[in-house]
Amino acid sequence: MIVIEKEGYKILKDEKDDVTEYASFLEAHHKSFKNDNVVVDILKYGELSLQELLNFLELSNRHRQGKRSFVLANDTINIDQVPEELIVVPTLEEAGDIIQMEEIERDLGF
Repeated sequence: MIVIEKEGYKILKDEKDDVTEYASFLEAHHKSFKNDNVVVDILKYGELSLQELLNFLELSNRHRQGKRSFVLANDTINIDQVPEELIVVPTLEEAGDIIQMEEIERDLGF
């Protein structure tokens, strides 16, 4: 896993070529980023099935319960199929914007 530090969040990039294994890897290593806002960069996978994306759902829910942002970056998934619990955006820039907005909401008590 490649970790890119940004102001207020981390981008987590996969070095392998299996999105299901990557989701399991992140699950196993959650302690290393549980206190950070994160963007999971899965742009390189191109078209993903909804089932592949759902591998991140449990981790996303647990991470967000800790009052931290968890955003997936993928530009090919049909956003209408994605459950509301998962935040998926098409670019890393938009992912950073979502995290900033969520931080403001948390600061305001939402």
